[in-house]
Amino acid sequence: MKLVIPGGAGLLGTHLATTFAGDGHEIVVLSRTPESEESHRQVAWDGANLGSWAAELDGADAVINLAGRSVNCRYTPANRRAIMDSRVDSTRVVGEAIAGAATPPRVWLQASTATIYAHRYDGPNDERTGVIGGAESDAPDSWRFSIEVARAWERSLDEALTPRTRKVALRTAIVMSPDRGGAFDVLLSLARRGLGGTSGNGRQYVSWIHIDDFARAVRWLLESDLAGPVNVAAPQPLPNAAFMRALREAWGARVGLPATAWMLELGSLLLRTESELVLKSRRVVPGRLAESGFTFEHPSWPEAARDLCNRWRSLHG
Repeated sequence: MKLVIPGGAGLLGTHLATTFAGDGHEIVVLSRTPESEESHRQVAWDGANLGSWAAELDGADAVINLAGRSVNCRYTPANRRAIMDSRVDSTRVVGEAIAGAATPPRVWLQASTATIYAHRYDGPNDERTGVIGGAESDAPDSWRFSIEVARAWERSLDEALTPRTRKVALRTAIVMSPDRGGAFDVLLSLARRGLGGTSGNGRQYVSWIHIDDFARAVRWLLESDLAGPVNVAAPQPLPNAAFMRALREAWGARVGLPATAWMLELGSLLLRTESELVLKSRRVVPGRLAESGFTFEHPSWPEAARDLCNRWRSLHG
């Protein structure tokens, strides 16, 4: 197949490009700063306007749009605008390119986020019975921004007029990878330094997926007939306290100092990020993936954490 990956120069896109190129597929990554890569081509785009890059979609088999500014920042007015615009604009213009193609891709996988669901501790959120967030009484007002972004992101996908292309919204949980700079690398650095204890009250659920299962889920969705929102998350989310304990045990860390909510707020301010990334309870399960027959190689966090720790040691010493 020919696969086009807008916004595919980051950690997830690079992993997908390498994985699918290894399967023998032709990969084209759309990037604001294209570079030369052995496994695939990179083509310039600005993520907002039609250009010569749109020709890559004509005759392609699939588009996997991962474009969007990182949310690992303070939600200042400028950053909020960049986060929102980078997602909505890129989704809109990919839809325009597909609509204008003589031979449009048969499937469009569009990045979304599991953060669209409510901050809750009780029942898990699947695609059919999950509660979309935004008005939780125990959630700070600042957290509503992420819900607004998620809703606008998916609305942009829904509004795209692409009748010959199957559309899937990837409501993806935190992807755990042994590579530098990812969420697992950050969490492991805390555990290695004796700081990987419970965050806040520890009751908030952590939804996650191993990067190998993320790539396998993408492959599955390319080949299946699923359309609409799909939760891309491991089937066993767990509370933060248990999540961090399993990570410490996987690494062999004896001590994990806890961090209270006020400490996390202060630390987030110093690190120029938001405490929501740690304190929001994301209890998300892969209802539609499971119903379609997809199986996970890494369904439980303790086993996945051991695998990732071993890979991290192999990669980084």
